[in-house]
Amino acid sequence: MADNTAPRSGKGRQSSAADRNGRAAGTGRAGANGANASSGPSKPVSGTRATRAEEVAPGVVQAKIEIPSGHPLVSVFGAGDGLLRVIEKAFPGVDIHARGNQVTIAGSQGEVGLVERLFEEMLLMLRTGAPLTEDGVERSIQMLRSGEADVDGQRPAEVLTQNILSNRGRTIRPKTLNQKNYVDAIDRNTIVFGIGPAGSGKTYLAMAKAVQSLQSKQVNRIILTRPAVEAGEKLGFLPGTLYEKIDPYLRPLYDALHDMIDPDGIPRLMAAGVIEVAPLAYMRGRTLNDAFIILDEAQNTSPEQMKMFLTRLGFGSKIVVTGDVTQVDLPGGTESGLRVVRNILGDVEDIHFAELTSADVVRHRLVGDIVDAYGRFDARGGDAKRKRH
Repeated sequence: MADNTAPRSGKGRQSSAADRNGRAAGTGRAGANGANASSGPSKPVSGTRATRAEEVAPGVVQAKIEIPSGHPLVSVFGAGDGLLRVIEKAFPGVDIHARGNQVTIAGSQGEVGLVERLFEEMLLMLRTGAPLTEDGVERSIQMLRSGEADVDGQRPAEVLTQNILSNRGRTIRPKTLNQKNYVDAIDRNTIVFGIGPAGSGKTYLAMAKAVQSLQSKQVNRIILTRPAVEAGEKLGFLPGTLYEKIDPYLRPLYDALHDMIDPDGIPRLMAAGVIEVAPLAYMRGRTLNDAFIILDEAQNTSPEQMKMFLTRLGFGSKIVVTGDVTQVDLPGGTESGLRVVRNILGDVEDIHFAELTSADVVRHRLVGDIVDAYGRFDARGGDAKRKRH
């Protein structure tokens, strides 16, 4: 790892030429939209001292950013310059040359502007006390490149530093703009549907909001439920008592609870009825007041079951329904209640439908690729069996 005075750069080609030119002067920064930097003063990078981006070669501009002395350089560049390498990989056409606490950026106007904005977001995250990680930097780059932050009026730093819940030194936060909008929708609405692929955080974030609501005494209990239907299996063929047959279907909900609540306290809360984990069939005939209720795997409900569940809503309660409409395990011919509910309730006030995508998947990178590949396959005309016939 380079020390604080040695240059940090994986490339060093353009920045060396840029350093020789030495033309950077004044304050401000180039915008990310590619506007001509010489047309007027630019907005300074928050918390940094930045020179105006100036042309140093045909089609190449250079800007310099000075990292404030209050930020240890290892927190900005990463251990072993790991964060700097993430940025260089994401911007192969930009040369990033760091010497001491000064970063020189050279490349096209638009790309240099994006890198400047990225450093601004990284420093803002550090000022809030949130550690910078490679995943956080990659997601910030994704938001800046896609323009999501500009359209929605929310900065990557605001998205990635919103704390939902902390437990045993671990903080649960949204990791994408869609996830933040989903969490905000739960705060604003009585019923929220979180629809998206596996790994997009729809159930985990709902669980975190439920525990937060319980701890802040907004509700008196948490009720977690799932339909006991999985991949065509039948409960009768499973060994054990009814409870032992049902327990595996509810295990993912227990696993999430263990991440958010002291495991020693969970049996006590369940014995007191403060936390209830039960199959969907157990909801029939009940009215649920002052509760945060989560229906998981809702794609495996029939329209009748969905109506039954939603009408359990009582006073002071909140409902979150999560599911993936591409993974329905209902018997052939049975329509998914999650697929039709939007057509029925889409215009009802205080009900919100949040759509998560493969871009929101926070599991292994391949999970998002797998989701996209299956989506393309389905778009080409369905499963292989239909193609053979």
